[in-house]
Amino acid sequence: MSVIEARLVSAETRVTRFPGAASGVFTLDLARGGRRACQVAVQRLAGTDPIEVDIRVEAPEGLRVRTRRVGCVPLPHYNTHTAPDNACDYGPAPVMVPDPLFDETAAPIGCRETLVYLIRFDAEREAAPGVREAAVTVTVGGAPAALLPIRVRVHPLVLAPRCGLSVVHWFYADAILDWYRLAPFDEGYWSIVPSYMADLLDHGVDTLYVPLFTAPTDGVRRPAQLLDIGVDAGEFRFDFSDVARYIGLGRKVGFDKFEWPHLFSQWGAGRAIALYRGQGRDETPLLPDADALSSEYRRFLEAFLPRFHAFLQREGIEARSFFHISDEPHGEEHRLQYRRARALISELAPWMRTMDAVSEISYGSEGLTDIPVPVVRAVGEYIERGIECFTYYCCNPRGPYVNRLLDTPLPVIRALGWLLYRYGATIKGFLHWGYNYWYRSQTRDLISPFLVTDGGAWPGWAYGDTFAVYPGEKGPIDSLRWEAFAEGLEDYRMLESAGVARDGSLLAPFSGFDRFPRQPEWYAAARAEVLASGADHVSFR
Repeated sequence: MSVIEARLVSAETRVTRFPGAASGVFTLDLARGGRRACQVAVQRLAGTDPIEVDIRVEAPEGLRVRTRRVGCVPLPHYNTHTAPDNACDYGPAPVMVPDPLFDETAAPIGCRETLVYLIRFDAEREAAPGVREAAVTVTVGGAPAALLPIRVRVHPLVLAPRCGLSVVHWFYADAILDWYRLAPFDEGYWSIVPSYMADLLDHGVDTLYVPLFTAPTDGVRRPAQLLDIGVDAGEFRFDFSDVARYIGLGRKVGFDKFEWPHLFSQWGAGRAIALYRGQGRDETPLLPDADALSSEYRRFLEAFLPRFHAFLQREGIEARSFFHISDEPHGEEHRLQYRRARALISELAPWMRTMDAVSEISYGSEGLTDIPVPVVRAVGEYIERGIECFTYYCCNPRGPYVNRLLDTPLPVIRALGWLLYRYGATIKGFLHWGYNYWYRSQTRDLISPFLVTDGGAWPGWAYGDTFAVYPGEKGPIDSLRWEAFAEGLEDYRMLESAGVARDGSLLAPFSGFDRFPRQPEWYAAARAEVLASGADHVSFR
């Protein structure tokens, strides 16, 4: 009798216990230039001492394959305000849940244990359409123990670059500096950061956050300011050399759109942002505790904004940049202060188009910002009134809403791409704050995301909200959540490339960011039909 048993499993399933046998031939449908993934679960049947399991995938012509072992992280509590039928069923908490994806295949397996692997297939754009057979071999102690066939259907549709949607994620330079124990901005930083840039791009993010200033969000931050600021005889001096180097790296990776830090403090725009002499290595403040509308901050902006504008024009990126005033103002007092801050920027930099996470409809209807970014719970009013916007989610909303938390079912994470396409006549982008926030909430205390998955702030902060990737030795370690998010954006590209009607029958089940299909089988069948038809008359029940 074999000492192990192996199964193929959908990529939309978090495997916490060994699955039952699937019926029929396991099939993946890919567009040319597209990607799809599946999982392999390996169960130990007998024995007490550890044995080594490995996995090998034979890729057919025209396909690239990447295989990673799925690791687990702790979930001490389920996230609040979410009914059990809208969350993964891991059993009673606390539990260990599958998430990080390690670039390794050989691993020991003990008694009563299940190993899981994620296998990603990428079809080359020039791949010939047709059916291919891939084979997964599981070995024990170097000897073959199981063979799993996968049917891969490569369809004629070639995925075009996404053109109707911008996606931004806040990429924290301070977290990179702290985790890798680097000084700003030494050569170690410049050697590690391209791997994170490439990872963002690979997962559908097409707009790169630039740490021109230390991000004025989420509490006290370690200075991480690319712009070198000096003061000579009372006059500000600006050196954009490292900013230009960062833009150059981003362009080399493949980015052509850029996002810049907020110019005022979070939650109300009441303060100037934290600015430092030099790049903040010795943390000497430039304008200690300045109010947002103070004369000293205005004088800084009067000196900085023309130089910034000239830099953007030299780099040729002004029209492909997103600018911020203040993050998440709420209530009448914040709105009045936001209006004043925006008026100051409009006076000093009339060329600057602004974008902010603002959910109250007045920010869009009154034009308080050029690109409002309401949370998914509030975006319906923007859609009804035809006000173009981005949208976002973060710790909230929970419950039936789309999100990307540790207990969010993977098909729900994936649904975001379909929802963004369905409402693409109004929604032109998506923003998320937590690509790599590896800190205890609102502090400079670095935490291990392999151990703390809520910023140490549950129930206010949700498990799985603060980061999408884990820090690896040479770059990011992806997560199942991050892969599901990317698959949803891949589906957006498929729908857009196939010309699927946004108001057609296929997308009729998507009637809101809390009302959409949640079964992995629905998405597999819908993808297969879109790829088979590749036309705007696609229908699916």
